[in-house]
Amino acid sequence: MAALVVGVDVGTGSSKGVLATAEGVVIAKAMRRHQMSLPHSGHAEMDAETIWWGEVVSICRELALHARGHTIAGLCVSGIGPCVLITDDDLTPLRPGILYGIDSRASAEIEELTERFGADAVLDRAGSELSSQAVGPKLLWIRRHEPEVWARARRWFGSSSYVVARLTGEYVLDHHTASQCAPLYDIAAEEWASDWADEILGDLAMPRLAWSGDVVGTLHAEAAEATGLPLGTPVMAGSVDAWAEAFSCGVRQPGDLMLMYGSTMFFVQVGRDLKACPPLWTAQSVQPDVMTLAGGMATSGSLLSWVQELTGKVDIATLAQEAELTPPGSEGLVVLPYFAGERTPLFDPHARGVVAGLSLRHGRGHLYRAVYEGIAYGVRQILELLEVAGGPASRVVTVGGGTRSGPWSQIVSDVTGIRQLVPEQTIGASYGDALLAAIGSGLVPPDTDWTRIVGEVVPNPENRAVYDELYETFTELYPATRDQVHRLALMQEASTRVRP
Repeated sequence: MAALVVGVDVGTGSSKGVLATAEGVVIAKAMRRHQMSLPHSGHAEMDAETIWWGEVVSICRELALHARGHTIAGLCVSGIGPCVLITDDDLTPLRPGILYGIDSRASAEIEELTERFGADAVLDRAGSELSSQAVGPKLLWIRRHEPEVWARARRWFGSSSYVVARLTGEYVLDHHTASQCAPLYDIAAEEWASDWADEILGDLAMPRLAWSGDVVGTLHAEAAEATGLPLGTPVMAGSVDAWAEAFSCGVRQPGDLMLMYGSTMFFVQVGRDLKACPPLWTAQSVQPDVMTLAGGMATSGSLLSWVQELTGKVDIATLAQEAELTPPGSEGLVVLPYFAGERTPLFDPHARGVVAGLSLRHGRGHLYRAVYEGIAYGVRQILELLEVAGGPASRVVTVGGGTRSGPWSQIVSDVTGIRQLVPEQTIGASYGDALLAAIGSGLVPPDTDWTRIVGEVVPNPENRAVYDELYETFTELYPATRDQVHRLALMQEASTRVRP
């Protein structure tokens, strides 16, 4: 009777799960789509009970049907992050989960904590500047703005650690996620920065720390009944989705870089001699003794979905085909893809989208291609930062649903000049979770890698000249329009505050 493993990931736009063998053969897949909530300008939330927990339960039940006659060696869950969820002692969420850097509500708290602890001290100790990606300011925001909720709070979680708690009863957070919880974690000491954490959180308890592939508990009776998985199944600590995804495609050696195409673009580069670089995040890997640099955009695939809605829900394949028929450069159209602010490299919650160069000649194919290209220009900016901070990437592996989205990955190669390796399995984080479960449960050795490269995206040199010219325009547009866009963003925030 073969032993199988289960990996489940809760992403920004969907939750996905896989059932796999010790050799990495996928026996079954499951997916549930969902949406985040945008209750106010700059706020991005998700319901932890129905999405984080409910979809993991549903996916596990579906996968369990395919596991009959086999043993389940382990379960690992990853999720979007870093997020913030506070609960009572019974693990009941007291408010919706606050999402990662696309939620920019805590701007005042970021400024306050940066001044209180010192920008240099935070960068040195936490590995990253405080930004909309940081957890500490968001927890302080809840404490300040929702005191009645805070008074009932007993525990705080990320998306995956909340699911682990519901599965096992254990209050634990993996080191990687903790390293993104600035300024609560000391990245060099690999432990909580307890003095700063106590000042921000008061009496709120801190979770114990574990590595992503560590067994932190087993499936208790209530969770076993809910998921359909066997009582006592080992459960790993899990991690943030992007790092599980990097693990899934073999990004583990110095110089390896993962380029993740999804609702947001995300970058994880394994470091050699890393230098703290304020526009990037320095973070633990899912493995001990491995450091990474990371960057992330605020909107990518979600912006493509926005264009689809805007143009009457035209089939994505049709839009992609029209984009491919549009000349490189979209006939002089440039998009700043900052429709929900921007994370790397701007860290500007009040940045907004700009479409420059529109004429009556332009159609939806031009707009759709210009969005692809705008995202690619943002990718180029981040790759340049990564090269400065961590050295040039020696190997770029591309993953995520966007790898199958028409000309997207080709445009990124044309704009940046990079070659992208395409693995056989582009399922993403849930596949990396399954591998972590296999390693953590002892089913396979720690150096096991399921990756098999089956393709490569090579830049077309004929398009480089037009993209170099438009990239210069792209980099000039943000500073040229920042003041006007900020005024508009403040008007948007005011309008959402008064809207019933």
